[in-house]
Amino acid sequence: MSVTDPISDMLTRIRNAHRALHADLIVPTSKLKASIAAILKEEGYIADFSVAEASLSINLKYNGGKPLIAGLKRVSKPGRRVYVGAGGIPKVQNGLGISILSTSRGILEGGKARELGVGGELLCEIW
Repeated sequence: MSVTDPISDMLTRIRNAHRALHADLIVPTSKLKASIAAILKEEGYIADFSVAEASLSINLKYNGGKPLIAGLKRVSKPGRRVYVGAGGIPKVQNGLGISILSTSRGILEGGKARELGVGGELLCEIW
């Protein structure tokens, strides 16, 4: 099945798995999704992930039965791309969340992109 917006599909699968209290989920793989999963693991939002030939397996993280990810929002969409400069990278939930950007230096978390002084396409926000 062809998906118009694979990033949005991945975020929706994570959101649905958290609501159903699943321990893990499987998403069709791509380099972009693997980079987003690596940022989520680095920031402590997921326990682990592994990349197979055609699938990306994500192990979700819970704190006392409650999901660590309270919300996910896709900002830049296929019909409306959102670009920000280094000074315009938003702070999500007053610094309690993260934003993920596609920059000239790869897929970066918002704080790291701000440190490096690069802007790019604002892919999503997670809190």
